[in-house]
Amino acid sequence: MRQETRRLTDAGALRALAHPVRQEIYEHIVLRGALTATELGDLLDETPANCSWHLRKLAEHGFVEPAEGGKGRQRPWQATSRGLSWGGAEDDDETRRTGTAMTRMMVDRERTRLDHALERLRTDDPVWDEAANVNQSLLWLTADELAEINETLKEIATRSLDRHDDPSLRPPGSRLCAFLAWAVPTYDVIEPTPDDDAPHAD
Repeated sequence: MRQETRRLTDAGALRALAHPVRQEIYEHIVLRGALTATELGDLLDETPANCSWHLRKLAEHGFVEPAEGGKGRQRPWQATSRGLSWGGAEDDDETRRTGTAMTRMMVDRERTRLDHALERLRTDDPVWDEAANVNQSLLWLTADELAEINETLKEIATRSLDRHDDPSLRPPGSRLCAFLAWAVPTYDVIEPTPDDDAPHAD
Protein backbone atom coordinates (compact mmCIF):
# COMPACT_ATOMS: atom_id res chain seq x y z
CA MET A 1 0.00 0.00 0.00
CA ARG A 2 1.42 3.40 -0.98
CA GLN A 3 1.66 6.24 1.48
CA GLU A 4 -0.96 8.92 0.92
CA THR A 5 1.54 11.78 1.07
CA ARG A 6 5.24 11.69 1.89
CA ARG A 7 6.65 14.68 3.73
CA LEU A 8 10.18 15.54 2.57
CA THR A 9 12.41 16.77 5.38
CA ASP A 10 15.80 15.90 3.87
CA ALA A 11 17.64 18.33 1.60
CA GLY A 12 19.28 15.45 -0.26
CA ALA A 13 15.92 13.96 -1.24
CA LEU A 14 14.68 17.36 -2.38
CA ARG A 15 17.79 17.89 -4.50
CA ALA A 16 17.34 14.45 -6.07
CA LEU A 17 13.85 15.40 -7.21
CA ALA A 18 14.82 18.90 -8.35
CA HIS A 19 15.51 17.75 -11.90
CA PRO A 20 13.04 18.28 -14.78
CA VAL A 21 13.28 14.72 -16.14
CA ARG A 22 12.92 13.15 -12.70
CA GLN A 23 9.89 15.28 -11.94
CA GLU A 24 8.26 14.16 -15.19
CA ILE A 25 9.15 10.53 -14.50
CA TYR A 26 7.67 10.71 -11.01
CA GLU A 27 4.51 12.42 -12.25
CA HIS A 28 3.91 9.84 -14.98
CA ILE A 29 4.38 6.94 -12.56
CA VAL A 30 2.02 8.46 -10.00
CA LEU A 31 -0.64 9.12 -12.64
CA ARG A 32 -0.26 6.03 -14.85
CA GLY A 33 0.93 3.38 -12.41
CA ALA A 34 4.02 1.20 -12.76
CA LEU A 35 6.13 1.96 -15.86
CA THR A 36 9.39 0.65 -17.30
CA ALA A 37 12.36 2.73 -18.40
CA THR A 38 11.47 1.88 -21.99
CA GLU A 39 7.87 3.06 -21.58
CA LEU A 40 9.02 6.26 -19.89
CA GLY A 41 11.50 6.86 -22.70
CA ASP A 42 8.65 6.76 -25.22
CA LEU A 43 6.51 9.11 -23.11
CA LEU A 44 9.28 11.65 -22.48
CA ASP A 45 11.23 11.33 -25.74
CA GLU A 46 14.27 10.23 -23.72
CA THR A 47 16.48 7.17 -24.11
CA PRO A 48 15.61 4.15 -21.94
CA ALA A 49 19.16 4.27 -20.56
CA ASN A 50 18.69 7.86 -19.39
CA CYS A 51 15.31 7.06 -17.82
CA SER A 52 16.80 4.00 -16.12
CA TRP A 53 19.54 6.13 -14.57
CA HIS A 54 17.04 8.70 -13.29
CA LEU A 55 14.83 5.93 -11.91
CA ARG A 56 17.74 4.57 -9.89
CA LYS A 57 18.40 8.05 -8.50
CA LEU A 58 14.75 8.38 -7.51
CA ALA A 59 14.86 4.93 -5.92
CA GLU A 60 17.95 5.85 -3.87
CA HIS A 61 15.85 8.48 -2.12
CA GLY A 62 12.71 6.37 -1.79
CA PHE A 63 10.50 8.02 -4.41
CA VAL A 64 10.04 4.87 -6.50
CA GLU A 65 10.59 1.14 -6.03
CA PRO A 66 10.64 -1.91 -8.32
CA ALA A 67 7.25 -3.43 -9.07
CA GLU A 68 6.71 -7.09 -9.86
CA GLY A 69 7.80 -8.51 -13.21
CA GLY A 70 10.52 -7.80 -15.74
CA LYS A 71 14.25 -7.24 -15.50
CA GLY A 72 16.65 -4.47 -16.47
CA ARG A 73 15.00 -1.75 -18.52
CA GLN A 74 11.86 -3.89 -18.78
CA ARG A 75 11.43 -3.84 -15.00
CA PRO A 76 8.42 -1.73 -13.99
CA TRP A 77 8.79 0.90 -11.29
CA GLN A 78 6.05 2.19 -9.01
CA ALA A 79 5.71 5.26 -6.80
CA THR A 80 5.99 4.81 -3.04
CA SER A 81 3.47 7.59 -2.30
CA ARG A 82 0.56 9.34 -3.97
CA GLY A 83 1.90 12.80 -3.30
CA LEU A 84 4.70 14.83 -1.78
CA SER A 85 4.88 17.78 0.58
CA TRP A 86 7.76 19.84 1.93
CA GLY A 87 8.48 23.02 3.83
CA GLY A 88 7.95 23.75 7.50
CA ALA A 89 9.17 25.85 10.39
CA GLU A 90 11.17 22.90 11.72
CA ASP A 91 13.35 22.60 8.57
CA ASP A 92 17.02 23.54 8.83
CA ASP A 93 18.40 26.30 6.58
CA GLU A 94 19.66 23.94 3.87
CA THR A 95 16.38 22.04 3.67
CA ARG A 96 14.48 25.33 3.60
CA ARG A 97 16.57 26.68 0.71
CA THR A 98 16.27 23.44 -1.24
CA GLY A 99 12.53 23.27 -0.61
CA THR A 100 12.11 26.86 -1.80
CA ALA A 101 13.96 26.02 -5.02
CA MET A 102 11.69 22.99 -5.50
CA THR A 103 8.59 25.12 -4.98
CA ARG A 104 9.75 27.63 -7.58
CA MET A 105 10.46 24.84 -10.05
CA MET A 106 7.01 23.36 -9.44
CA VAL A 107 5.30 26.74 -9.95
CA ASP A 108 7.24 27.27 -13.20
CA ARG A 109 6.10 23.85 -14.48
CA GLU A 110 2.49 24.57 -13.57
CA ARG A 111 2.65 28.01 -15.18
CA THR A 112 3.68 26.35 -18.43
CA ARG A 113 0.79 23.92 -18.01
CA LEU A 114 -1.60 26.82 -17.40
CA ASP A 115 -0.40 28.64 -20.53
CA HIS A 116 -1.05 25.50 -22.59
CA ALA A 117 -4.49 25.02 -21.03
CA LEU A 118 -5.54 28.62 -21.67
CA GLU A 119 -4.73 28.18 -25.36
CA ARG A 120 -6.55 24.84 -25.64
CA LEU A 121 -9.64 26.02 -23.75
CA ARG A 122 -10.35 28.54 -26.51
CA THR A 123 -11.22 25.71 -28.90
CA ASP A 124 -12.42 23.08 -26.42
CA ASP A 125 -15.97 22.16 -25.46
CA PRO A 126 -17.46 25.31 -23.84
CA VAL A 127 -18.46 23.29 -20.77
CA TRP A 128 -14.77 22.89 -19.88
CA ASP A 129 -14.02 26.53 -20.61
CA GLU A 130 -16.81 27.48 -18.21
CA ALA A 131 -15.69 25.00 -15.53
CA ALA A 132 -12.03 26.06 -15.56
CA ASN A 133 -11.05 28.98 -13.38
CA VAL A 134 -8.13 31.12 -12.25
CA ASN A 135 -8.83 33.10 -9.10
CA GLN A 136 -6.82 35.60 -7.05
CA SER A 137 -7.70 37.41 -3.84
CA LEU A 138 -6.03 39.52 -1.15
CA LEU A 139 -7.54 38.96 2.29
CA TRP A 140 -6.90 40.13 5.84
CA LEU A 141 -6.46 36.91 7.86
CA THR A 142 -5.01 35.71 11.14
CA ALA A 143 -2.42 32.92 11.12
CA ASP A 144 -5.10 30.49 12.34
CA GLU A 145 -7.47 31.50 9.54
CA LEU A 146 -4.70 31.15 6.97
CA ALA A 147 -3.87 27.67 8.28
CA GLU A 148 -7.56 26.70 8.11
CA ILE A 149 -7.79 27.81 4.48
CA ASN A 150 -4.70 25.80 3.58
CA GLU A 151 -6.08 22.69 5.31
CA THR A 152 -9.34 23.08 3.36
CA LEU A 153 -7.45 23.43 0.08
CA LYS A 154 -5.40 20.33 0.91
CA GLU A 155 -8.58 18.34 1.60
CA ILE A 156 -10.12 19.43 -1.71
CA ALA A 157 -6.95 18.58 -3.62
CA THR A 158 -6.67 15.07 -2.17
CA ARG A 159 -10.29 13.91 -2.02
CA SER A 160 -10.14 12.20 -5.45
CA LEU A 161 -6.72 10.54 -5.21
CA ASP A 162 -8.23 7.03 -5.33
CA ARG A 163 -9.12 7.68 -8.96
CA HIS A 164 -5.40 7.58 -9.86
CA ASP A 165 -5.10 3.96 -8.75
CA ASP A 166 -8.54 2.71 -9.80
CA PRO A 167 -9.81 3.98 -13.18
CA SER A 168 -13.23 2.44 -12.46
CA LEU A 169 -13.76 5.20 -9.88
CA ARG A 170 -13.42 7.93 -12.50
CA PRO A 171 -16.84 9.33 -13.47
CA PRO A 172 -17.77 9.24 -17.16
CA GLY A 173 -16.47 12.34 -18.90
CA SER A 174 -13.84 13.09 -16.25
CA ARG A 175 -10.46 14.50 -17.24
CA LEU A 176 -7.13 14.90 -15.52
CA CYS A 177 -7.16 18.48 -14.19
CA ALA A 178 -4.43 20.60 -12.62
CA PHE A 179 -5.10 22.19 -9.23
CA LEU A 180 -2.51 24.62 -7.88
CA ALA A 181 -3.12 26.89 -4.92
CA TRP A 182 -1.16 28.87 -2.38
CA ALA A 183 -2.23 31.01 0.53
CA VAL A 184 0.61 33.06 1.99
CA PRO A 185 1.12 36.43 3.71
CA THR A 186 2.01 39.30 1.39
CA TYR A 187 5.18 41.27 2.04
CA ASP A 188 5.25 43.45 -1.08
CA VAL A 189 2.05 45.52 -0.69
CA ILE A 190 1.77 46.34 3.01
CA GLU A 191 4.74 45.34 5.15
CA PRO A 192 3.59 43.67 8.41
CA THR A 193 4.47 45.42 11.67
CA PRO A 194 4.73 44.06 15.24
CA ASP A 195 1.33 45.64 15.96
CA ASP A 196 -0.27 43.39 13.33
CA ASP A 197 0.47 40.32 15.48
CA ALA A 198 -0.71 41.89 18.72
CA PRO A 199 -4.23 41.05 19.99
CA HIS A 200 -6.76 43.82 19.49
CA ALA A 201 -9.18 44.89 22.20
CA ASP A 202 -12.87 44.63 21.44
